[in-house]
Amino acid sequence: MVFKRLLGSLGVGGPTVDTVLDPGAARPGGTLSGRVHLVGGTADHDVEHVALELVARVETEHEEHGDGEGVVVFDRHTVGGAFRLGAGEETSIPFAVTLPWETPATELYGQPLGVVLGVRTELAVAGARDSGDLDPFAVAPLPAQEAVLETLGRLGFGFRSADLEYGRIGGTGQQLPFYQEIELTPPPRYAHQVDEIELTFLAVPGALEVVLEADKRGGPLSGGHGGHDALSRFTVPHEGPAGPQGWDALVDGWMQELVEHRASYGSHAVYGHDSGVGGAVMAGAAGIAGGMVAAEVVDEVGDFFESDSDDGED
Repeated sequence: MVFKRLLGSLGVGGPTVDTVLDPGAARPGGTLSGRVHLVGGTADHDVEHVALELVARVETEHEEHGDGEGVVVFDRHTVGGAFRLGAGEETSIPFAVTLPWETPATELYGQPLGVVLGVRTELAVAGARDSGDLDPFAVAPLPAQEAVLETLGRLGFGFRSADLEYGRIGGTGQQLPFYQEIELTPPPRYAHQVDEIELTFLAVPGALEVVLEADKRGGPLSGGHGGHDALSRFTVPHEGPAGPQGWDALVDGWMQELVEHRASYGSHAVYGHDSGVGGAVMAGAAGIAGGMVAAEVVDEVGDFFESDSDDGED
């Protein structure tokens, strides 16, 4: 993926930047690599630094103004230090930056989830700073996340949507200012009790925290006010369930506990426990990811990122 832009704040004849990411999807906690190509302008320039910002498109909720969308910078890396870029000189800066463990997945087995992440390159020259266009990058789930999703598919849960929510989930070790929410439809066995399940992964180097929220249906005694949310939290090591218990039994147990418990806490307060069962491997999301609407994802990317073609570049 490439973007090019004449750095406008540096004036006509300023340097140009061409950032190229290595092919393939990255993983949470893994490496995002590529090269930043610079071409000097019509005069010499003293470059103070070259930096990369990782940004995400997130949804926000405001009591007064309603829901909205915004762009959040969730990580930043300086990949080049001070140097002089001569007129017309070409140079290339390789980079390999580590993604936060909570970086959300943008795809599942190559199918887009509708989550948009990007890299923005900043060039600082003689006190002036300018940022290039945003270049989207792909993130695949961790094996443990894939295992949970594949298991949910086998248990009859269906994929509804995925987005990034600005805010924090209480009672968790969340580090980023937003979290990914994957909405699932329940199988027939739970359909009379639950409207949908909301799933969030919060990974750390040694384990995966799984936060589940059930949007419960209102019963005849609900007084017309609908149901309420039930929440549970579980933690598994990346290696997979310990002992003889497999993924199906583990995840099914999570869901039974989630539906049966009647949490009395407010939204995103956590009820539940750390199961201590280890592990995670997730595969087979064809069933869960199959319902995605590609057109929606393309529209999101088109709204968020400036196309290379806008600048007349290939």
